[in-house]
Amino acid sequence: MTDEQPTLLSPRVLLPFMLVTLIWGSTWIVIKGQLGVVPPSWSVTYRFAVAAAAMFAFAAIRGERLRLEPRALLFAAVLGIAQFALNFNFVYRAEQHITSGLVAVLFALLIVPNTLMGRAFLKTPLEGRFLLGAGIAIAGVGLMILHEYRAAALGAGEVLIGTALTLAGVISASISNVMQGTAIARAQSMVVMIAWAMLLAAIVDGCYAWITTGPPVIEATAAYLGGVLYLGVIASAVTFPLYFNVIRAVGPGQAAWSSVLIPIIAMGFSTAFEDYRWAMLSVAGGVVALIGLVIAVARRPERPSVSGNMVSLPVDSDG
Repeated sequence: MTDEQPTLLSPRVLLPFMLVTLIWGSTWIVIKGQLGVVPPSWSVTYRFAVAAAAMFAFAAIRGERLRLEPRALLFAAVLGIAQFALNFNFVYRAEQHITSGLVAVLFALLIVPNTLMGRAFLKTPLEGRFLLGAGIAIAGVGLMILHEYRAAALGAGEVLIGTALTLAGVISASISNVMQGTAIARAQSMVVMIAWAMLLAAIVDGCYAWITTGPPVIEATAAYLGGVLYLGVIASAVTFPLYFNVIRAVGPGQAAWSSVLIPIIAMGFSTAFEDYRWAMLSVAGGVVALIGLVIAVARRPERPSVSGNMVSLPVDSDG
């Protein structure tokens, strides 16, 4: 191990990687606390308004030029709508129907549409190892969904609705991830591009929230406001720069291990705070899904790859 060729186990890489993975693994349970008094669309709006402000402040501190050319600004708008408007509105609503842990596990399958759309639109290679891993992971998640379908306290229909909403969020996020592989995205400052994408998405989120639910609603409690700040600043503005630095240091292949670890962390939070019960079917499904994901993102010789870029944007992670 040398400074010229760091690996994921290099301290300067491992520490931010672990921090980002832990934060994104925790976001699913925090999102659950955002649901209730405040309509989901307003919670999404507040999150990315806060995140955009933090990102612009960070870019200004770095002395970066905050303006984007019109073409880049339009690109940022489309990127933001897909990632920070559609994706998160779907995810927040999904957590009204199924556990945050299951949403996280389903979202780990982001690598599937990412790679397929990358192949279709960016002509990236489609490897046999990925197809094998994706098939195994899908089978494992299917077992977990089956368990939720049988055991859901709110009824089987709730599980189906929550799963459909989550998968809609996965597709929305995947579209934005594929966009990250284009030349126009690489030509922009990462921080400034994300800041504009978040700001424009927050405006769209607010318009949608006002049209569908009425004027802004806020829950003036420490738990809710703290959750907004945590999701906006820590889980959005802080984690994106850290994670992209990990990718720059060790490449997207090694960095993609976060997508395997995040569901484990999320299910742990769900077990602790949502009384999630691990039945044999859910345990087996989780193990099989993670095995498949490990196979799908196993390290390979580094080359420009959309599948690497894709897993770099959660959700939060997703998260």
